[in-house]
Amino acid sequence: MEYKIIGDVMQALQITLRTGEEVYAEAGTMLYMSAGIDLQARMQGGLMKGLMRKFLAGESMFMSIFRCDAPSAHLALANPIAGKIFPVELAGNTILAERNAFLCAIGNVDLSVAFTKRFGAGMFGGEGFILQKISGQGLVFLHAGGNMLDFKLAPGETLRVDTGCIVSMADSVRYDIQFVGGFRNALFGGEGLFYATLTGPGHVVLQTLPFSRLANRIAAAVGSRKDESKGIAGLAGKVVGNIISGDD
Repeated sequence: MEYKIIGDVMQALQITLRTGEEVYAEAGTMLYMSAGIDLQARMQGGLMKGLMRKFLAGESMFMSIFRCDAPSAHLALANPIAGKIFPVELAGNTILAERNAFLCAIGNVDLSVAFTKRFGAGMFGGEGFILQKISGQGLVFLHAGGNMLDFKLAPGETLRVDTGCIVSMADSVRYDIQFVGGFRNALFGGEGLFYATLTGPGHVVLQTLPFSRLANRIAAAVGSRKDESKGIAGLAGKVVGNIISGDD
């Protein structure tokens, strides 16, 4: 298999396959494919994993399988948001990814649902209890909003992060949440009531523009005139919402 990532902001992944090679991808990400590619919908990992993806992670039960039936054929998958696509090589290791981060994979790669280990992290971590667990042997492509920031945390090293900015991390990284501290910081700091603490060792990837943050900004802009018509009550509701989400 050969691949090329093209574009700057709205990126696409071009893949060339040889006879018998196949790629499985998140449903709805195909941009184009040439003759010689057979497309099938498959419940990757069986019924139970499909149901967990559907009802716990909010993803499709089925994935798109692109198989090459010719000496050579090519296809392209598109990033669904304005951001970057990046490859992750798996050699028997496991990574945990934000539940919308998976784009596609080739090789013996297993994709399943993982849960955050702590109740507080699930309740207040911004992204809930659900993460994607990706393991095996092969090449995985993840996507995220904006640009990517990479960190290699040493044992015991801690990084405090806005919860929505986490894209992926090694399963050796410990994930928890922490209260920002102080009434004034919580009420007027604009960063929400909680942030995530990531403790090494392990590799961490962050995104500069989480889709949830972009969606909140768009919703706020669209509803601004409605808020103005509501007077003090509408303004107070908006302030409280921003404090909780940390997106303003």
